[in-house]
Amino acid sequence: MGILEKISEIEKEISRTQKNKATEYHLGLLKAKLAKYRAQLLEPSKSGGTKGEGFDVMKSGDARVALIGFPSVGKSTFLSLMTSTASEAASYEFTTLTCIPGVIEYKGANIQLLDLPGIIEGAAQGKGRGRQVIAVARTADVVIMMLDATKGDVQRSLLEKELESVGIRLNMSKPNIYFKPKKGGGISYNSTVPLTQCSEKLVQLILHEYKIFNAEVLFREDCSPDEFIDVIVGNRVYMPCLYVYNKVDQISMEEVDRLARRPNSVVISCGMKLNLDYLLEMLWEYLALICIYTKRRGERPDFSDAIIMRRGASVEHVCHRIHRTLASQFKYALVWGTSTKYSPQRVGLTHIMEHEDVIQIVKK
Repeated sequence: MGILEKISEIEKEISRTQKNKATEYHLGLLKAKLAKYRAQLLEPSKSGGTKGEGFDVMKSGDARVALIGFPSVGKSTFLSLMTSTASEAASYEFTTLTCIPGVIEYKGANIQLLDLPGIIEGAAQGKGRGRQVIAVARTADVVIMMLDATKGDVQRSLLEKELESVGIRLNMSKPNIYFKPKKGGGISYNSTVPLTQCSEKLVQLILHEYKIFNAEVLFREDCSPDEFIDVIVGNRVYMPCLYVYNKVDQISMEEVDRLARRPNSVVISCGMKLNLDYLLEMLWEYLALICIYTKRRGERPDFSDAIIMRRGASVEHVCHRIHRTLASQFKYALVWGTSTKYSPQRVGLTHIMEHEDVIQIVKK
């Protein structure tokens, strides 16, 4: 019995088991087994075969965005519109067979956009080069899920299921659980909040399934067994995702309004070039990028060349970006902008910068 059969057996068992107090331990064990088999499926086989042709592209620019979607939803058309790269687009499925990179220039930042081949159902098991596509998506900062507005809901649930089964968690934050395996001393279990979904017995059962008998577990929020399994496995990727509904020119206004009001969703039309500027604004927001301008003493700030950083970057990060020796020679910095109480404010290395701040660094 191969891994795929085992996975389908467990999924059937879960679907036909009623959810109640008596079966929650049984379901918890099944979920742990399922996560274990899926992890084995993702690991490359040890047997030496010829090395497959991967299609990961070298990371460049300030951020990386992956385009994921079913075949023929307009990913290549979107790439051709947004960047200077022309990706072949035609009215048949699987026009794109490899990863095609392009660069969006927006607010002084270079954002790398990856046009990936279409995903089909069962991609997580390796159908239609699905594994390589998903492996590239794991390295991105934000996923844009391209959906056909005429059949969006079905596609969305299928794609979410595929990505979830390979350990990509969309628009979710990491569960606040402290977990540390130890050499001995059994399992010490504690929680700072009342738990409604997990119990000590269930936690022990799940840990025993992973052959962990000595560990420290502390729940700082009310988490489900699935989230606890994610923490044990530890190779989950939590990333923001933007659901983009393309071809909105083919549906009614009421339907467009309904789709546009859904969380994390944007409606566009690549054919008629509608709403693409709003999509770029949303993408900038999701990437959490900020522009910081530099200034020399006695001169005007240089607004032509911005330093692109992540939101929450400190003065120390800016120093490292300019030159790696600058932080060690740092004396103080003068900052103008929204992050200061008054302009200019004299700050140290720990000061957090905000979008469009101007900084002047003084060395020792």
